[in-house]
Amino acid sequence: MHEVALSMQMARIVARAADNRKVMAVRVEIGALRQVVPASLAHAWRFAVAGSNLADAELEMIHRPARVRCPAGHLTEPAPGFRCAECGAPGDVAQGLEFRVIDIEIAGRS
Repeated sequence: MHEVALSMQMARIVARAADNRKVMAVRVEIGALRQVVPASLAHAWRFAVAGSNLADAELEMIHRPARVRCPAGHLTEPAPGFRCAECGAPGDVAQGLEFRVIDIEIAGRS
């Protein structure tokens, strides 16, 4: 379950950025190709932040679907074999590999 390792690393990153201030929310962007199970990540997050200034932080997950771009420039959901759904050409992954903290809400800041 790599969600535990991801949660621990996220907690370290957010704690460093928060500089001992209370964190109210953390927003993460997760690509479909990362194979993250949302319920497992949420559970692991609670474990990772227990007893810290992040303990009350809501974890908001923004999911990004997989997309491929073919040599013709089409941007589509991948067909089998990561091929373009429009023309069938092999595609390069253009979206879906994301996993990043995109926003942190600190208590008392707007």
